[in-house]
Amino acid sequence: MTEPTIPITAGLSALKGLRGQILIELKKDQPLTAQELADRHGVTANAIRRHLKELEAEDLIEYAREQRGQGAPTYAYKLTDHGESLFPKRYDKTLTAVLDFLEQRAGRAEVRRFFDQRFRRQAEEILAGLGEVDLETRVAAVVEYLSREGFMAEWSKDSGEIKIAEHNCAMHVVAERFPEVCDSELQFLQDLLGPGVERQQHIVSGCNSCEYAFNLLDAIGPRPAASPEQA
Repeated sequence: MTEPTIPITAGLSALKGLRGQILIELKKDQPLTAQELADRHGVTANAIRRHLKELEAEDLIEYAREQRGQGAPTYAYKLTDHGESLFPKRYDKTLTAVLDFLEQRAGRAEVRRFFDQRFRRQAEEILAGLGEVDLETRVAAVVEYLSREGFMAEWSKDSGEIKIAEHNCAMHVVAERFPEVCDSELQFLQDLLGPGVERQQHIVSGCNSCEYAFNLLDAIGPRPAASPEQA
């Protein structure tokens, strides 16, 4: 399993050490309790609570009481809107405005063609750079690309299934207005890894991550590098 690459924004770069790691853990799997965060970092819950108080004072996190099991309610923490803003949002209002203009001039179908062409070109570049490689190398290349684009991606393999998780949506504002980008991303993964790739979780639908999965038996075999004419 790969650890997600975290593109560093100005805000995140100022939050080093455990404080920054707390924010990353919450981004990946919120809400979490102080004890859950402590277990993940091998420190005491009191050590975590000190950092949680500081992050709360900076309006980066907030908490709510949750009933977990039969014991007393506990406090679970999640990112505030300000905390979420520390993570990359590379495609925001400017691109949305451009796509609104494109839709007005050429129709909604042209927006879908825009996303399809962008992802198809990137798929061709990835394939051209890989040549004949095994599946895991190809998956790693896809995850590396997604992480460079700000999606905090990682992948894992278990019992004949590969999962790709994106813990940050760098196109959240765009995806809310134009869900076609999510459809094009799914097609991009199917083109590179096989038609069996399915989306199991979706950030726009309220999940912590966008998660894709496919069975190894449905994966595409080694792919030759694209010819100069194709590239």
